[in-house]
Amino acid sequence: MLSEPSSPTLLTHRKREAILQAAISEFRAHGFAGTSMDRVAAVAEVSKRTVYNHFPSKDELFAAILTQLWQRAQGLLAVAYDPQQPLRTQLLECLEQKMRLLNDSSFLDLSRVAIAEMMQSPQRAQAMVARLAEKEEGLVTWIRAAQLDQRLRAGVDPQYAADQLQGMVKSFAFWPQLALGQPPLEAAQQQRVLADCVDMFLGFYAARA
Repeated sequence: MLSEPSSPTLLTHRKREAILQAAISEFRAHGFAGTSMDRVAAVAEVSKRTVYNHFPSKDELFAAILTQLWQRAQGLLAVAYDPQQPLRTQLLECLEQKMRLLNDSSFLDLSRVAIAEMMQSPQRAQAMVARLAEKEEGLVTWIRAAQLDQRLRAGVDPQYAADQLQGMVKSFAFWPQLALGQPPLEAAQQQRVLADCVDMFLGFYAARA
């Protein structure tokens, strides 16, 4: 039986989460350049020393938030491949989760901050992309499993196929909202976009009998 975390460990974890949540709030409101470690400490109600103990620099803190964003996005796509279920059903389940995230205002706000900062600092962007690329996301794993089961075309890079599918969805439910300030899609629009994107994807990639 696993023991409960010790009080110091639990307290440390809570402080780290408080710092991350405070930083998310500050980055959303003020961007990268306008956010200070002093302000993050004040909002988190911890000492500045505590902030630096967890995150040695603002860059490290920002990177931790971006990693959390990425994990949140990719964790939703961790739908296990089921050889007994229709491909369309599984893909819709997977992408419906992603759609909920893309419609989350905090996710969009932080994405704006992240993209703006990465444009200002290409080196930071390259380092972050390299770190995230070390982990394979769930949709890629799902596509590979469907290929091995001979239900999707073989000889296609699963990452390439996953990027195509997610790119289609984001062209309606992420980029217009992020770059043009368009409102989130209504529920009926979401369902139409997802259905059309999945049908187009399977129309091209589904294995022929």
